Amino acid sequence: MSLTLTSDLVAQYQEQVESEASSSLAMNACWKSDPLDMCLRRNKVVECNHIFTHKVENEGRPVTNQKSSGRCWIFACLNVMRIPFMKACNIDEFEFSQAYLFFWDKIERCNYFLNKMVECAKRGEEVEGRLVSFLLHDPISDGGQWDMLVNLITKYGVMPKKCFSESYSAENSMRMNRILQSKLREYTKDLRAVINKGGDDAAVADMLSTQMGEIYRIVSICLGIPPKTFSWEYYDKSKAYHKVGPITPLEFYNEHVKSAYNVEDKLCLVTDPREKNAYGMAYTVDCLGNMVGGRKTIYNNQPVELLMSLSADSIKSGEAVWFGCEVGKRFAGKQGIQDLEIHDYKSAFGVEVNLGLCKADRLVYGESLMTHAMTFTAVTLNESQTAEKWRVENSWGEDRGEKGYLIMTSEWFREFVFEIVVDKKFVPEEVLSVFSQEPIVLPAWDPMGALARKEPVLLQL
Repeated sequence: MSLTLTSDLVAQYQEQVESEASSSLAMNACWKSDPLDMCLRRNKVVECNHIFTHKVENEGRPVTNQKSSGRCWIFACLNVMRIPFMKACNIDEFEFSQAYLFFWDKIERCNYFLNKMVECAKRGEEVEGRLVSFLLHDPISDGGQWDMLVNLITKYGVMPKKCFSESYSAENSMRMNRILQSKLREYTKDLRAVINKGGDDAAVADMLSTQMGEIYRIVSICLGIPPKTFSWEYYDKSKAYHKVGPITPLEFYNEHVKSAYNVEDKLCLVTDPREKNAYGMAYTVDCLGNMVGGRKTIYNNQPVELLMSLSADSIKSGEAVWFGCEVGKRFAGKQGIQDLEIHDYKSAFGVEVNLGLCKADRLVYGESLMTHAMTFTAVTLNESQTAEKWRVENSWGEDRGEKGYLIMTSEWFREFVFEIVVDKKFVPEEVLSVFSQEPIVLPAWDPMGALARKEPVLLQL
């Protein structure tokens, strides 16, 4: 049976809304205001404070800003990495070059995509089939996952931001991405034509090499070419002069950064409560990666309470935590508050919003997915050592929250955090053993792959 919206039925709806004093008041308020500002609970804003029982010794400075790009995963990683590095160098302020890793991710990601298109063609996937259509919809995006960061850093290293600074297209990546997307779709057609005509592997490899030469030119023009070697000069807190280099970025990572923060010692755990995806199992997402021959993106699925416990253990030991979440739900952006009760939708609209489905059903019905990566730097534990609230380092500049830092309740964590990265020393042996499993492959369009498909941030919440 279907419902037809008759004029009588619409009139009934209108009469009901107009007869409600609360709806009329809300309508007047919403006429000139952001609906989320209208729903904001004043008492929740007032009672928030950035005092925590456990906090990393020194947070990174300055507060970083990814601008209009989807590089949060890179920023969050380098924000975590710089804390122990700054301590080792005895310096007050430092940033690693986010643009440097962004450059190599674009190059590697395009090559990965084109090789996947060759693989799909050889295994008989049709262009208009769901898999290839999905991949062609967004051939290159800004997002990424932890294992992709490990691929980049262990192959290319890192460098100070002063040695490879931001460009317009690093901070505003949409135009560059559109150019790359156009070329990748064109290249896909050309590769499939060669394969369909019976071209051998050598012919495909020759075409790939030519295509990647053009990709390299485009990315270089937009982002600049990173230096093969650099020298970094700095004063430490005692005003003593230091110089590192000339040195390659990979040597810099291996010789000066790795001892403070080794990305290969950090493990990614996720929480996916969907009934079909059991805890204690390893998963991956089809065609999700950024480097041919690189490590796979592996999800070790565990209950959310374990993720909270391990995050708290890491912070208590002085180590910040990289994490992925759905940032926009129950979030007061200007105030920097992530709290399930920060907005009173019920009083304003007469219905609940965001929480009408459980976390598992939100994933199933397209209401939830990972959209942003940030960093935990502090936690408050109650008398029973259960986490109550978290301090979050964001990468949207100093204008949000407390000079760029957000506050998150543990109730919000349970609903909207999906993954964390902690050192393997904090992870129980039975959880570590999951990484030895052959991962179950989720389809390319699964929501657990969403963080790696992020578009540039055009409007921050």
